[in-house]
Amino acid sequence: MASSSTAAGPSIRHPRNPDATLPPSIVHLSFNHLRSLFAVGTTDGYMIFNTNSFVLTRHRYFPQHDRHGDFAIVQMDLDTRKFALVCGLNLNRVRIWDDAEREFMGWIEFHSEVKSFRLWQNRLVAVTMQKVLIYNIIGFLYLHEIETGPNPKGLCEVSHSEQMVLVCLGSDKGEVSVVHYSLRSNTSTLIKAHDSDVACLALSYDGRLLATAGTEGTLVRVFDASDGRLLQELRRDSEGAEIHSLCFSYDAELLAVSCNKGAVHIFRLNTGSSSMETDGPQEAEQNNISLSRLSSFKGILSNSFSSKWPMAQFRVPEDIQHIVEFGHQTNTILIGGTNGRWGDDSNGMPQLPSARTGLVSTLWLDFVGNSLDCECISLVENCK
Repeated sequence: MASSSTAAGPSIRHPRNPDATLPPSIVHLSFNHLRSLFAVGTTDGYMIFNTNSFVLTRHRYFPQHDRHGDFAIVQMDLDTRKFALVCGLNLNRVRIWDDAEREFMGWIEFHSEVKSFRLWQNRLVAVTMQKVLIYNIIGFLYLHEIETGPNPKGLCEVSHSEQMVLVCLGSDKGEVSVVHYSLRSNTSTLIKAHDSDVACLALSYDGRLLATAGTEGTLVRVFDASDGRLLQELRRDSEGAEIHSLCFSYDAELLAVSCNKGAVHIFRLNTGSSSMETDGPQEAEQNNISLSRLSSFKGILSNSFSSKWPMAQFRVPEDIQHIVEFGHQTNTILIGGTNGRWGDDSNGMPQLPSARTGLVSTLWLDFVGNSLDCECISLVENCK
């Protein structure tokens, strides 16, 4: 299954460019572990941008004979030296690129299409339709695999803690599996997260918390990843939606949710207790303090603010897939989409409330009608 050669990651995927003679198009967008960089996969290579200033830090172009199609999936490791790539002409193969040496280290061939993958230290976690497979990319050694239910979206996440925590789909509908890896043994927990199929999931940076959304898209549930206890239930809206991404802030105090209804919702988490009851007087007082700190959200804060409803939301173009990540800078959020352009009255698109939220910077790339929009937004009035 694995081959090597010395020849030269609640991401977005877009349809392949059918004509290789056209200028490059954007096919994939992903963030690094620290949310300080993001990678843009194109039909002829990839670009790396800094999330603080959106400065292009690296651009790799691959000749057509070494490309094997467009770069359908791009993920970078912690120090951004190694990249895992899936190319469009062979979706069963993951290639490992050493950016420092500027050569391919080798590849791993799978029996079916790779839907997604994540990098953790020297581990490659690859997701196919009904399996999660783990390899050591030093020597391309097979380590472990997990059977899952049908997983066309390639749903899987890993923590960035010292010991790897992995979450993927379980075997049954609405079920997720959490696996804690250690040097001595591996332990797994099955969680019945939703009655419907799981549409999206996310792990906190330390692997302590798990967030899931079902296909109905009205509720997001937060669990203790160690024992599967339901800690909090968040109501995005009463109207159903397709959830595109979920993301915890670095300290796991906030959760961001993007969907196809033209909105990104921000929730404040209260996961210190497993109680699902209404906030008491002390929590209500804390919420009032939070509202005061978030005075820059006037006009977009929910009227009925509580831990169960979003404390804020941002409008983005509808029916365009966006992913959301909390920024490397404190109290910032990044919203990225690979099609369309941010609010412009002439285009009839909704506009982000930049005057209220302290817009930091904007990136817009356009490759013959296929564009990338990224916004970095301050979540508090004084971001220090």
